[in-house]
Amino acid sequence: MAGLINRSFFLTLKPFIMKNLFFCLVTAVIFITNLHAQNRTITGVVSDGPTGQPMAGVSVIQKGTTNGTLTDASGSYRIEMITGDQVLIFAFVGMQTREIHIQQSNRIDVALYPDLVELEEVIVENDSYRFGHRIKNAVVNMYAPSYESSPMGSTVFMEHNTESYTHHAESGYKVVLLNPLSTFSIDVDNASYSNMRRFIDMGQLPPPDAVRVEELLNYFSYDYPQPTGRHPFAIYTELSECPWNPDAQLLHVGLKGVEIDKTELPPSNLVFLIDVSGSMNSSNKLPLVKTAMKMLLEELRPQDRVAIVVYSGNSAVLLPSTSAAEKSRITRVIDGLNAGGSTAGGQAMRMAYDVALENFVENGNNRIIMATDGDFNVGESSNASMERLVEEKRRLGVYITVLGFGMGNYKDDRLEIIANKGNGNYGYIDNTQEARKLMVSEFAGTLFTIAKDVKLQIEFNPARVKAYRLIGYENRRLNDEDFNDDTKDAGEMGAGHSVTALYEIIPAGADMNFPGVDELRYQSNASPVAPDPRAELLTVKTRYKRPYGNQSILFDLKVQGGVVPLTRASDDFRFAAAVAEFGLLLRESPFKGNASFENVLQMAQQSRGTDEEGHRAGFVNLVRTTMSLNGLTLREK
Repeated sequence: MAGLINRSFFLTLKPFIMKNLFFCLVTAVIFITNLHAQNRTITGVVSDGPTGQPMAGVSVIQKGTTNGTLTDASGSYRIEMITGDQVLIFAFVGMQTREIHIQQSNRIDVALYPDLVELEEVIVENDSYRFGHRIKNAVVNMYAPSYESSPMGSTVFMEHNTESYTHHAESGYKVVLLNPLSTFSIDVDNASYSNMRRFIDMGQLPPPDAVRVEELLNYFSYDYPQPTGRHPFAIYTELSECPWNPDAQLLHVGLKGVEIDKTELPPSNLVFLIDVSGSMNSSNKLPLVKTAMKMLLEELRPQDRVAIVVYSGNSAVLLPSTSAAEKSRITRVIDGLNAGGSTAGGQAMRMAYDVALENFVENGNNRIIMATDGDFNVGESSNASMERLVEEKRRLGVYITVLGFGMGNYKDDRLEIIANKGNGNYGYIDNTQEARKLMVSEFAGTLFTIAKDVKLQIEFNPARVKAYRLIGYENRRLNDEDFNDDTKDAGEMGAGHSVTALYEIIPAGADMNFPGVDELRYQSNASPVAPDPRAELLTVKTRYKRPYGNQSILFDLKVQGGVVPLTRASDDFRFAAAVAEFGLLLRESPFKGNASFENVLQMAQQSRGTDEEGHRAGFVNLVRTTMSLNGLTLREK
């Protein structure tokens, strides 16, 4: 009887058991499938479609996440997939972006093709420029008024542009007998490069004042020797032929900061100062800011702290100083940001400095990370007032890193001043790849200063050098007497940073005349010096202060070397020369000599070196894109 009851009971429950068993099996299959998807490693090679050549530096990102990587010098990539869309996005400047849905294969090879622009001339005029063009049927002009007539006679809408850049005139040659010393502050900023790239990616040449050659040079890393002595950086020099001036030689001077593992960095007291005004309401502004800040957050340790100050018409502390161990709490605040309202930048900066000082860490990294387009339009907003504010707080030990975003109303001149005067660095973020470069790859250099007020002074020997010209650094020049003046502010160097400067040199005895001065009446006139190829070339002197010191430290390097043929110069030398030549062309420099985009491309291709991050390959493609902008390689005056 009991057996009959049990059998009857089982038959009654059988449908329920089978249904739930089926549900359990389906759930298990879905779980195992998702687990497999999350643990999948996708590899492949990205190549240039027209040529078949591997492409380095291509951004490979899992759609809907910040999970991504870059292709290496051989075009290869490797990415661990995480929860979310199983779609990979392949993106590179000047190429069509591709989205690939992952199927069964764990290897995905991709070919990218140029994002060709349809150029249809649209002439527009203002005080400085007379050019324009049409990209994919959308009129884009960065210097035009809000509307203009097209060649066909119809009126087309043009977005009003208020971008602003400071003009810095290039200096000419200095005669060594009259000016033996060249003195300047170092500059590790690289905003000009990515901003310039943004213009070219849009199908336009950048305005000349947006191109600062030293920032183009310092965008790239170079294989300089690590410091081995008591100083936090080493000096490197190389002398070869000048590619664009057959009468000149090119001197390459490099500084290399000591590498520091991020686990050994002092604790950080960071304040994220984020612009959430209406002008930030576009896809390449606030959403990109959020991505960049979350990337930085992932690099921080529990001993590091983060506060968040936001501003539009008013300022507010959205997050008090919080341990970076509470990443989910900080992330929720970042994700909840929305743009709207006017821009009270001056008031917000004061609030951010107050928060940083309230949580000041002795011998730590006390820094504001400012993310904005620089368009302050409410309250205290002049460049002079910003300069006074950041100088005052700099002396109290709080530095500022400035990250620029967006276009159309971008205020490069203001942001450059804030970073320069605030003992900080200045970057421009135009895509997620650039955000990763600044916030992850260059994390230590971006946040930790190893030397401040770093100055260089080079004394040229008239027995070897007749005249010289420093390329770039127009806004970093110092008076010769400033070199020994410890009250004079100069640039900062971060951990692992490299600084590069190039000089055009006219050798002693060269048959070339330069404008001079009349004979002196009350003192002796400089006497010519006989050329001596065996003599010292120059002496490089540097002064710097420790991050928490107030007294400068001096060291120098005497340079004897001869001229190395350009074909035997190092990859670093030739690549830096290619970048400088590219900058001279974009600036329409009166000193560009025989420079050409063809020469830039050839030299850059031949000197890419190992290029693990793919940034040099990215430059090569940028040059190609520039050359493809038919009708824009020459501006009508």
